[in-house]
Amino acid sequence: MKMTMMQAIITVAVVVLATVLTRFLPYLIFPEGKPIPKTIQYLGQVLGPAVFSLLVIYCLRHVEWLTSSSHGMPEIIGVVVTALVYKLKRQMILSMALGTAVYMVLVQFVF
Repeated sequence: MKMTMMQAIITVAVVVLATVLTRFLPYLIFPEGKPIPKTIQYLGQVLGPAVFSLLVIYCLRHVEWLTSSSHGMPEIIGVVVTALVYKLKRQMILSMALGTAVYMVLVQFVF
């Protein structure tokens, strides 16, 4: 199904509005000098690890630990590399990128 020009313009406008709104809304809700509520501070501390944990569960949900020939070894090695890099560097993006790269190399060339 092809979009009309008007539908494309409306779609782009909605995406731009949503992007701008998500960027500026925190500054409007929590202005400088006003204390940030404890609930928001708590969420800022726990959401990162919670999302990362959900990502790990999502990635490992279809691994066939007992029936596949690799028994989940590329996945386990990828998770261990990700955890080690994060432990050493404390950079989530770097650890995810390296863990993914190691996993892809293992799947493509080793297992």
